[in-house]
Amino acid sequence: MNLSDFEMTTYSGLYVSKEAHVKYGKKYITRFQHDKKRYVKVLGYSIRDKMSVKNAFDLMQKFKDTIIVEPHETIIEKAEEKIVVQEKKVSIKDNAELVKLKEENDFFKSILGDYQKLKPEVLAEGIQKIHDLEALKKYQIELIKLQNFLEKGNKRMIILFEGRDASGKGGAIRRITRYMNNKHYRIVALGKPGDKQRNQWFLQRYIEHFPTGGEIVLFDRSWYNRAMVEPIFGFCTPEEHEIFMEDVVNFEQDLVRQGMVLIKLYFSVSKEEQKRRFDRRIEDPLRQWKFSEVDMQAQDLWDEFSEKKYEMLRRTTSRAAPWHIVRSDDKHKARLEAMKIILNSVDYDGRNYSLDFDPNEAINISVQKELLQMRKSKDY
Repeated sequence: MNLSDFEMTTYSGLYVSKEAHVKYGKKYITRFQHDKKRYVKVLGYSIRDKMSVKNAFDLMQKFKDTIIVEPHETIIEKAEEKIVVQEKKVSIKDNAELVKLKEENDFFKSILGDYQKLKPEVLAEGIQKIHDLEALKKYQIELIKLQNFLEKGNKRMIILFEGRDASGKGGAIRRITRYMNNKHYRIVALGKPGDKQRNQWFLQRYIEHFPTGGEIVLFDRSWYNRAMVEPIFGFCTPEEHEIFMEDVVNFEQDLVRQGMVLIKLYFSVSKEEQKRRFDRRIEDPLRQWKFSEVDMQAQDLWDEFSEKKYEMLRRTTSRAAPWHIVRSDDKHKARLEAMKIILNSVDYDGRNYSLDFDPNEAINISVQKELLQMRKSKDY
């Protein structure tokens, strides 16, 4: 039978035969096109299957649904195709930025590793330390030039590092000497004097460690223990303390007159910052070894230390050997200023004048300004 043997029903796509079969009656078929394909299906006969126009239409609709309704996967594929088309519309500039962001992301992941396991504050602190170390390197190069200059000229240098506990003296010394030639510098940190030393001239045990020609000696605490720590803790008598205060300026002037380069640094930490650093030492197992019995009393004896500090700065600074006050609540800035003070003390060869050697007046404080601040507040 051909399509010419059928005629349209009242339903679109549904046909019924013009002639009835002798035994089965009229035949129903469905015919339609979808997605450039033609579909024809025999639905049945009206007599044998008790086929009505309504039943034939329902069958036709079910057949159409199996062809036209797309499976879930097809819908997803088309959605993805739509996204791809939209992505293609993104400008070349935007695409380049996306590529750049991906490259940067991959780069940082390769450096930081599994950074998500780290606390954000720990990660931030570590990154800041890297920036700080890089900022110091240019001045550390200058310190090597200074060391070479002293060695060639057979000159001697002493650097005193004084300050309260946890003021940052040790960290500054490590940064200053990090790249120096260790054959030409020494770090001296003397403990309590023994019985023999207690019966000697007080300054004798320090003189034994003085530099020879071409050498730098850095004292992590110095003879100024007698100006602050010893009288407060009763390690010397009031008379011994007073004799030291009267004699030390002349002693230092003699050293300078004999060609010694003498630099006196006082690291000035605030009471609040000192407490924060002590608390960290107590809580951090890696720093607990730094916490001593003296540290435990430092906060309680803050005012006593302030009185001795004030007297020491007022009486022992001189034109030949002035004190340089370094505010050390910010460790990085304090270390940088300490380096500048040392570098500015000698006119060495090969200085890189493109660097900033000017003092940061918020960190590098004059003795007069520090004394004035101490008269207003005992926080320093």
